[in-house]
Amino acid sequence: MAQRFVSIGECMIEMAGGEDRQYRLGYAGDTLNTAWYMRALLGDDWEVDYFTALGEDRYSGDIRAFLDSNGIGTQFIGKVKGRRPGLYMIHQEHGDRHFTYWRDQSAAKLMAEDKDALNGALEGANMVYFSGITMAILHPRARGRLLGAIVRARDAGAKIVFDPNLRPALWSSQRVMASMLTAAASVCDIVLPTHSDEAPVFGDKSVEETAERYLELGVEEVVVKDGANPALIATASQRVTVAPPTGAVVVDPTGAGDSFNGAYLSARLAGKSLQDAATAAHRVAGIVIGQRGALVEPGLVR
Repeated sequence: MAQRFVSIGECMIEMAGGEDRQYRLGYAGDTLNTAWYMRALLGDDWEVDYFTALGEDRYSGDIRAFLDSNGIGTQFIGKVKGRRPGLYMIHQEHGDRHFTYWRDQSAAKLMAEDKDALNGALEGANMVYFSGITMAILHPRARGRLLGAIVRARDAGAKIVFDPNLRPALWSSQRVMASMLTAAASVCDIVLPTHSDEAPVFGDKSVEETAERYLELGVEEVVVKDGANPALIATASQRVTVAPPTGAVVVDPTGAGDSFNGAYLSARLAGKSLQDAATAAHRVAGIVIGQRGALVEPGLVR
């Protein structure tokens, strides 16, 4: 019987490029990006499902077809009448990315409204993955509903994984963001924070402080990403530092952290050590930043 990885979040329409006002349409979103790399790197004994909500419009249908054609399960994706997918544009200028979002009417904001559908999507999952963005786009009551379903999945044996992915612009206040993300992390087995995002909010002076803060919440395994600097992987009994390979050429850093997460988790599920999993994650992230867009062809990262 196949094992199941379920990723929860928002898939958006991505318009990337911007050179001479020419854009390429694609689909992306932090939790979808990680699901993409999980699908690319996990064996056939794993199913990869995506839980979100879409509308009834053409582009919602296109997203379903895109996921289906790439082996990502869509059977748990809800349909919300009158809503559409969110959209964002990436404009590259002077070596940096600039994002503009349209997501006020995103169907994904209502993904946790149907409690039975939510619980059904997580039933039988071996690993459940979500992010701070997943939490941020939901109504406050829906956040509690989502965490409740995640706790039930954990009680049933699922391993719970969380990337805090702090985006202050999506929250009503920094205080609410910090409180909710801490609550979410406290029900997780693995947390994958990014130090540069966490430090301004939580006051962490080092990757070690970021790791320790999550370990104190009861998290079993913390992987602190730090851009081009070494990642720190910490458990209650072990600390491992793994540097990325040198010489990577950065074409587009979109999705780097998400691909790192997917490669790390797939390696751990395959029985790899903390050291080997982080090494594999850096390798995949290095390939992704050398291509345009968040999702690269699976054959490039295998």
